[in-house]
Amino acid sequence: MVLSSLIVIAGLVLLVLAGNAIVDGGSNIARYMKVSEMLVGLTIVALGTSAPELVVNIMSSMDGHSELAMGNVLGSNNFNLFVVLGISGIVAPLIVVRKMVLRDIPMSFLFTILLLLFGNDFFVNGGTDSYIGRIDAAIFLVCLGIYMFILFGDAKKDKTNEEIAKPDMSLTRAVLYLIGGLIGLIVGGKFVEQGSVDIASALGVSEKVIGLTVVAAGTSLPELVTSIVACHKGNVGMAVGNIIGSNIMNILLILGVGCMISPMPFNPNFNTEIYVLLAGTAALFVFVSPRFFSPYKLDRVEASVLLSAFIAYTVWLILD
Repeated sequence: MVLSSLIVIAGLVLLVLAGNAIVDGGSNIARYMKVSEMLVGLTIVALGTSAPELVVNIMSSMDGHSELAMGNVLGSNNFNLFVVLGISGIVAPLIVVRKMVLRDIPMSFLFTILLLLFGNDFFVNGGTDSYIGRIDAAIFLVCLGIYMFILFGDAKKDKTNEEIAKPDMSLTRAVLYLIGGLIGLIVGGKFVEQGSVDIASALGVSEKVIGLTVVAAGTSLPELVTSIVACHKGNVGMAVGNIIGSNIMNILLILGVGCMISPMPFNPNFNTEIYVLLAGTAALFVFVSPRFFSPYKLDRVEASVLLSAFIAYTVWLILD
């Protein structure tokens, strides 16, 4: 038990360090390509900070721990939305650009609906054995391709006045950071996956609960660190883009790749977490919509509401 806990902690530390290396390397590569801050947050940084979830998900799926894998994705998305945005918004009110309100947040909501439909096969064919198969995974990956095409297409059309930050390391060093981070993710992901399964067995706790809490929070640490640092430096566009982009990547890329490798059984109990995620995404849209609260801004009061809602949800999850 003690050894398993130390293995998980070591794995999480390695994941955070590796995630930071990927963010630093990827961000600098993007700067060499002269990409805007928001696009960096939605793509390069989102992909880098979602890499821990990708590694844990693939390893858990291949080893037959589907509840740990699904709990990691849904738990990470809820942690990102409620905790990371909540804390970041308390640190500094978050300005949300118009295009993100009209395009990216609704897209995140739509892809979560897609997960709900694919996970619950009875919505489609009345079946009783729910799972996310390779056809579902292929649709996720196609949706990801379309979304990325839209992002980069819009980036080419936009004539932004945003100043692109200059790289703070050489291109060679940035590539080495990226490669080193990926290697660290593989090792750290295996540590977290194996240690978490051992802890769940020792405590008699389901893999679902471990995935939704310990693993989800651990693999979301890169998003939390990145967003807080971005807010502290005034790069709020990257902070919000990182979270929305990561949530989209978690569903389309992580589940897409994981379920393409090994189709994943879906426990209907996870529907509650999907409903929470849908409610949180809808609340975020309302908070930043120009027709409701603070137009295109998540202020400290609204951020506190998100964080408080997650605390209440976590207490309910543990006591249930």
